[in-house]
Amino acid sequence: MKIRHSTVLLIVVALLAGIGAGCSRDPNVRKQKYLESGNRYFEKEKYRESAIQYLNALQVDARFVDAHYQLAQAYIRMGVWSAAYQELTRTVDIQPEHLKAQIDLGNLLLAAREFQKAQERAELVLAKEPNNVDAHILKANALAATQNIEESLKNMQQAIQLAPDRPRSYMNLALLQLSAKKVPEAESSFKKAVALDPKSVSAVLALGNFYQSQNRLAEAETQMRNAISVDPKSHLPYASLARLFLGQNQREKAEQVLRQAKQALSNNPEGYRLLADFYFAIGDLDKAEQEFGSTFQQHPKDNRIKKNYVQILILKNKLEEATKLNDEVLKDNPKDVDCLIHRGQILNRQGRPNDAVQVFEAALKTEADNPVAHYHLGLAFAGKGDAARAEQEWREAARLRPTMTSAHQMIAAVAFSRGDWDTLGSSASQIVAAEPYSPDGYVLRAAARYARRDNTGGEADLKKAIEVAPQNPIGYSRLASVRAAQKNFKEAEKLFEQALEKEPNFVEAMQGLLGMYLGQQQTARALARLDQQLARTPNNSAYFYMKGTILAAQNDLERAQAAFEQAINLNKNFLDAMLSLAQIQYGRGDVDKAAAVYQQSIQQNPMDVRAYILLASLEENRNNWQRAQELYEKSLQVAPDNGPASNNLAFLLLEHGGNVDVALSHAQIARQKLPESPNVADTLGWAYFHKGVYGQAITMLEEAVKGIPNNATFHYHLGRAYQKANDANKARQHFKRALELSPKENVKAECLKSLAELGG
Repeated sequence: MKIRHSTVLLIVVALLAGIGAGCSRDPNVRKQKYLESGNRYFEKEKYRESAIQYLNALQVDARFVDAHYQLAQAYIRMGVWSAAYQELTRTVDIQPEHLKAQIDLGNLLLAAREFQKAQERAELVLAKEPNNVDAHILKANALAATQNIEESLKNMQQAIQLAPDRPRSYMNLALLQLSAKKVPEAESSFKKAVALDPKSVSAVLALGNFYQSQNRLAEAETQMRNAISVDPKSHLPYASLARLFLGQNQREKAEQVLRQAKQALSNNPEGYRLLADFYFAIGDLDKAEQEFGSTFQQHPKDNRIKKNYVQILILKNKLEEATKLNDEVLKDNPKDVDCLIHRGQILNRQGRPNDAVQVFEAALKTEADNPVAHYHLGLAFAGKGDAARAEQEWREAARLRPTMTSAHQMIAAVAFSRGDWDTLGSSASQIVAAEPYSPDGYVLRAAARYARRDNTGGEADLKKAIEVAPQNPIGYSRLASVRAAQKNFKEAEKLFEQALEKEPNFVEAMQGLLGMYLGQQQTARALARLDQQLARTPNNSAYFYMKGTILAAQNDLERAQAAFEQAINLNKNFLDAMLSLAQIQYGRGDVDKAAAVYQQSIQQNPMDVRAYILLASLEENRNNWQRAQELYEKSLQVAPDNGPASNNLAFLLLEHGGNVDVALSHAQIARQKLPESPNVADTLGWAYFHKGVYGQAITMLEEAVKGIPNNATFHYHLGRAYQKANDANKARQHFKRALELSPKENVKAECLKSLAELGG
């Protein structure tokens, strides 16, 4: 039978289609395509996208070694260390001969301070491949970390003998030589790295950083400028040069370098972001906001700029604007982890920690190992009052990213608050390891050492803080505080002044200096020194607040009020200054003005209970009981366990016919929070009195009178309790004592009435 040509074509097409379908169903082909796609993304530095493709490959074949290894590389680039460790472990479990994975695993262990385990990985590789250069370098670094410097140097020298033309090996050797205090040898090694590859930006910068560490600043600047000429399109030399200038307190020069980078690298995101990131890093949020805003306008499709701009807006408390921009990204990608973290931060700042917890937990469902999400989840739990969960999240953040100093600082703060000096010292050491050229870890560790009576170690740490950051004021200020405590006032004053010379707006140093003067009854000297500093830094709201506080203590209320007003003019959200101003106004009889300032404080700081309580007390004093009750209740909505608010609301209810059971409940909460307060004991006793439980009332009221023997109201309350308990003699005794203490008119009238009932 003859087959027509058209039929033959159809059969061929069908056969070819079948072959194609067969190929697409072949798991080996599919997993390889996913791997190749992931590699293309990886080469373009799109690490999240590459990770998705590698995961797709692993869905096809869970034992696909190449996909596990490449996925680990993607996680390393993203900084997701725990996931990278898991993937590398899986790689070597499937294929123990994968030596690159063994070495990468060793380097992760090294970064996690698992030095012995890192060394074991290196030795495992060397047993199979004795001339593996990277394994020798890993072993050298692991040995150095355990202070086995000589063996470390031997292994590093062996690595260089095996591959004498690798610049990075000489850079590594130089760092080891520095740790061994072999400074001339280290310099030679850095220079050798540059000689081997004069066009290597990393080698030139390493030499420049070495000169900076040796305080050879002119040579450091030369090398960093050389690095710019070596690769004018790299952002790294500009960043290094800016840091050099900033370390010398030459901020204007640093800014100038970064402006040049922005212009020279206008098409390089890493370059045009530098100036904005610089302002953010030094804490100049006003300029950071301006720079991020303008850069975002120039590069509206740069999501990183957009996200960083959102972060600045959050820090500036411009939550509405931040929410709008953040929601734009979430609209396109509802699971964007960065934006979910921003949303959680916004909710935290809005005083909605319960909602924030839900958002951070949603972010962690997408990216379980995100340390930033864990850190902010800790803040949310802290906002809820769940200190244990907060600390747990901060510890998880620190575990996932050992260099995350903010997490270690929160752990340190918790440890400090409960007097756990071992944990404080450990957290401080982690900060030192992560940022050895920052003074923060050293000053925290000093606090732990002083608390454990290791004065020598504490002093050494404070001096080290000054050594590593001579332009940072904190080391000088903390050492000054130690000298003041030792009553070495001359040396303390010198150190405080050095801190203020380094940073004229450094509030801590000024507080310490003024506190020292005031402690020696040198008020005039304190005010004169403060005025001198204000002439130098006229826009420092904190200094005006300090001035107002000193003047208020001197009862110079007019000048104190002017100082507080100036502090608020400079910082509209300065709550402490607003509360102090209102108290001054109230003391001077300007009750309406004081109430207005308290109300403004509440509007601007709705999550701070102090203004509610102070305004409620003011309203009580002008007999506006219902308004006072409303304010106390609102304060307890913000902080349900606030002792003073619970106490005051309880007393208010008892005095003005409120629900006695509700009053008793609030009084009991106040007692839990303030067990040593005579005022709280009186309120709780008075609540028991109204409940008819006179024995318990007498116990509490006796405690109140013992705590403040000259309080007429306390004696009146105790007298009433004894009267109800049919102990007339003790009742008369306390009523008469109350009258001797010149009570308020209403208390005086009640005492006279009760004495009349008892027959005088």
